[in-house]
Amino acid sequence: MTPIRIFDTTMRDGEQAPGFSMTVDGKLRMARALAKLNVDVIEAGFAAASPGDAAAITAVARTIDGPVICSLARASRGDVEAAAGALRDTPRGRKRIHVFLGTSPIHRDYKLRMSRAEVLEGIRAAVSHARGFADDVEFSAEDAIRTERDFLVECLSVAASEGATTLNVPDTVGYATPEEIYDLFRHLATHVQGGPEVIFSAHCHDDLGLAVANSLAAVRGGARQVECTVNGIGERAGNAPLEDVVMAIRTRADALGVRTGVVTTEIMAASRTLAQITNTPPPRNKAIVGANAFAHEAGIHQHGVLQNRETYEIMKPEDIGLSTDGIVLGKHSGRHALAARALSLGYALEGASLDRAFRVFKEAADEVGTIDTARLLAILSGLENGRSQRPWSLNKVDIRAPVAPNAQPVARVELEHGERGRVTDLASAPGALDAAFLAVSRIMGVPARVRHIEMQYTAADPDEPAADGQGANVLVEVEVECDGEVFAGRARARDILPCCVAAYIDASSNAEAVRQVRRAAVPATSPAVPVRAAAA
Repeated sequence: MTPIRIFDTTMRDGEQAPGFSMTVDGKLRMARALAKLNVDVIEAGFAAASPGDAAAITAVARTIDGPVICSLARASRGDVEAAAGALRDTPRGRKRIHVFLGTSPIHRDYKLRMSRAEVLEGIRAAVSHARGFADDVEFSAEDAIRTERDFLVECLSVAASEGATTLNVPDTVGYATPEEIYDLFRHLATHVQGGPEVIFSAHCHDDLGLAVANSLAAVRGGARQVECTVNGIGERAGNAPLEDVVMAIRTRADALGVRTGVVTTEIMAASRTLAQITNTPPPRNKAIVGANAFAHEAGIHQHGVLQNRETYEIMKPEDIGLSTDGIVLGKHSGRHALAARALSLGYALEGASLDRAFRVFKEAADEVGTIDTARLLAILSGLENGRSQRPWSLNKVDIRAPVAPNAQPVARVELEHGERGRVTDLASAPGALDAAFLAVSRIMGVPARVRHIEMQYTAADPDEPAADGQGANVLVEVEVECDGEVFAGRARARDILPCCVAAYIDASSNAEAVRQVRRAAVPATSPAVPVRAAAA
């Protein structure tokens, strides 16, 4: 099959999007992840944009082995020399200077104020100058899709004649349709002078949600390089996501007849690395790398997946480096999924015990949404020993603000226990929440440490204003670490502080449920034990 180059521009075009700026250290981390992915080209930045960008390109060029390292440059001597300077430590065979110039009427008339002849001369001079520093030069006709076809052919022919080895045809504003892209690449391949000797490249933006479809259409039309970004980050609506393009090519090799050299089992690691660097995870429903991409909550789907994963999965999660069975327990889940997950934890559910467990499970799912392993263990162990799955609840929390200089706030927390009644503790810490969490930890005897808190203000319907203020609630989700494991909890309330404490109690209850199961020596690998149908 024909090889397709993957040109990653996460650290250049991706970083240009608001909220995705990266430090030099962040770019180095990302570049290492991209090298493990085995992308063909890493566009490490835009050297003339800032000293920091130039330094990042140099650091990547010095550190990363494998992919070609590229710097973007406008069609000017200064930009080309800045790119060459940033790439000075890169072996000549592994450096690329990427020159661009707008070619469409709207760019020529309003942004550049250049005639056709001036644009052609600018391309000629910039590409020729870049070739003095690198054998590998790429030229991009910015806004190529809205450029007159005859003039685009002329621009690309000039670039090729001056030594450009890659000709990029970007859909800069995400305007094209797949049919248009396919036809254009077919036309360029036969009309650009020097076309058979160069690589045509596609660079598609997602303003109309067509970036991946357009990229694949370009490949069908003759493109042999696709420019993309991890998680699809980039200007405005973003670029074509690398993971989508690569997995589409892999999954539909029968239709496309091409391949990439990407190590797909590194895709999830690269996605998570970017999310950590930018503090922006992909949307849950994002293809390939979103949290829901291989998740199944609906009972009908879960039943099918339990019988044969191919009923609802066209790819294996292991193919992208993700280890999961895909079954997410929630309010839409059915008995088959609950029984299968319980059995994997060492609990055999059948008959009356399955009926009882399913009722309790559904009640919990309606309240909190997703039922993770720890929460399920709490349900199952509660049914097995006849005790409440949630013995602790928050009754009251008060914070005493410090009066003396350098004094710490004091939290008084009162919890209610199903058997022990009310239990109170006082604790002080540098922060009010820290103090409240410490008091809860002492009462419950669970040494949980908060790793992450997420708060969501859920406003009331604006058409139905509440008499008492805004009528809004706070939804808090918290992750705690206990004995080296992470447990999740959530709560909903009117006030932020009690809501955070209640969520912490919920997460700590999950942790305690797992500890109790292990103390009772019921590991997940042991033979399944029947669960009694006794009341919880």
